[in-house]
Amino acid sequence: MGAAADRWLPQNPRLRRTWGAALALSLGLVLLPWVARLDGKQHANWLQFIGRFHPLAIHIPIGLLVLVPLLEIAGKHRASLREAAGLVLELAFVGCLLALTLGYLLAYGSGDAGSGVTRHMWGGIVLTIGVLASVLARPWWVRGSEERVYPALLGVTLTALLWTAHQGGSLTYGSGYLTAYMPPPMKQMLLVDVIQRDGDAGGSFYAAHIHPVLDANCVSCHGATKMSGGLRLDSYDALMRGGKQGPAIVPGKPEASLLLTRVTLPPDHKGFMPAEGRPPLKPEEITWLRAWVLQGASATATNLAGISIQAPKGLPIQPVGDYSALMPEIKLMQQGLGAKLLQVSQKPSDGLVLYTVDVASNFGDAQLAQFAKFAPYIVEVELGRTAVTDASFATLAKFTNLRAIHLEGTAVTGNGLAKLTGLTQLTYLNLSETKVTAAALAPLKSMKNLQNVYLDNTPAQPAPAATE
Repeated sequence: MGAAADRWLPQNPRLRRTWGAALALSLGLVLLPWVARLDGKQHANWLQFIGRFHPLAIHIPIGLLVLVPLLEIAGKHRASLREAAGLVLELAFVGCLLALTLGYLLAYGSGDAGSGVTRHMWGGIVLTIGVLASVLARPWWVRGSEERVYPALLGVTLTALLWTAHQGGSLTYGSGYLTAYMPPPMKQMLLVDVIQRDGDAGGSFYAAHIHPVLDANCVSCHGATKMSGGLRLDSYDALMRGGKQGPAIVPGKPEASLLLTRVTLPPDHKGFMPAEGRPPLKPEEITWLRAWVLQGASATATNLAGISIQAPKGLPIQPVGDYSALMPEIKLMQQGLGAKLLQVSQKPSDGLVLYTVDVASNFGDAQLAQFAKFAPYIVEVELGRTAVTDASFATLAKFTNLRAIHLEGTAVTGNGLAKLTGLTQLTYLNLSETKVTAAALAPLKSMKNLQNVYLDNTPAQPAPAATE
């Protein structure tokens, strides 16, 4: 027993103190999750500010640790490289401590919790301890007194690095990031689970339209692996439970539903969701969500009054021509009016979208008319909650390639809707929260390609269908 201790424990008092400090640090890291438990509540903003440097800091130890085995192998032929490997390994340990600290501040400050956050945290702890153990074992390996311990520790450490990085990637992009579009044969070969999620089955409106929106835009931060603010949105029951800040959904009361409040804030607002630079929900998705909440947020209702969503008919998209030569003029107009013409894609023939969310209250019929020059290239207009009136229909009739029109929350009554009947490419029309009447909709019956018309919270809203 004494001989074994003499072999492994350094005789130099200074080295003994180093080992003691390393043991104390390792024990502190292991106890960290219990001493400073992640409670799922948001804390001081400065914690989040400092913690958000974690994604930047984490690349330091990753790069250094990948470099270490390369330097060790090349060091067989050049001693200077082997000496450099020791310094790189020590710097990697410092980088691990820094990244672990910032990651914990980020999770604690933002109120992130969940199994994925916990696994990522434990991966960081194991990785940091593994690098520290490798630093302590390396001198024996260099002296040739122990040839197996250091390579084994380094191998375990690199494995921990891969696992921890995978957990971090899952938190950022979702657990199905690598497997969502994996070819079926590969899924079978790798035994990837293909079980349907909570909302993917069944014929309810929630399953068909609400759950997919939440799953695509919200679950990466509010799911089983990560629960920001203690809120999960990956199932109906979890959605209705809400989180630390209160109920996410209040049936029948859109204005009291925190989820709806967050997704309809201005994109530059601190509380806007989805966060972290993700794109906002589409206007039609917000319309579905608002109507679903207003009509009781049912888990089983198969349809909603005023919401008609038909399967796409496969209408071929017509190219609109090349507007590239007009881009300087388009940019100049945008500076003056505030509204934007956004490219559908890098391919000019795919068209432009008129986007007014930043200036909605100041954008009316006169401003819309100024975009008539670009009408042949505009395929979608987002005029929701702007100041446009029925006079806008005369202008919109000139936008001959329109595929979608958003007029929700405007003052239109439907007088003049007949002017839109010449828009042969129009498949989507949102008139929710307007004063449109059923009589005003009559001319639209002749538009065979018009697939989706939204009439939620209007005089024209149909009565709810009877349910069993």
